[in-house]
Amino acid sequence: MKLATQKRLAASLLKCGLDRVRFRPEHLHDIKEAITKSDLRLLITDGIIFKEPMTGVSRVRARKIGAQKRKGLRRGHGSRKGTPNASTPDKEKWMNKVRSQRVFLKELRDKKHVSGATYRSLYRKSKGGFFRSRRHIKLYLDDQRLWQKKTLEKPKTKKNE
Repeated sequence: MKLATQKRLAASLLKCGLDRVRFRPEHLHDIKEAITKSDLRLLITDGIIFKEPMTGVSRVRARKIGAQKRKGLRRGHGSRKGTPNASTPDKEKWMNKVRSQRVFLKELRDKKHVSGATYRSLYRKSKGGFFRSRRHIKLYLDDQRLWQKKTLEKPKTKKNE
């Protein structure tokens, strides 16, 4: 039983593709007799001809992977594509390093661990890329003996006088 014409007409009426048009198997004889669009419209309203719902791609797995990535997972060697510079550019690495060093130097100056002149010198060295990290700054201060000695003055009391 060839129903290609009916299927084509039904697809145009249902505004979908041929693959989504379905016929009820028990009413195939009625469908074969329907030759006009108005006949097919009646069969559609009766539910003898219908269109299947669209099938989509499930987003469940994608959402799960996205949640893991937000936690910082899935970043191992097997997942990496591109150069090491692609994940964090050299400029960004440099900015992070220099900013943390500058914050550290300001803390040292504010807490009077280094003098103003030493701070300026270290700041320039940091800008020039001399230090690898904050720890390197501490090692440099130890080696060069640039830590400022704190003068601990005791408040005057009756016993001290």
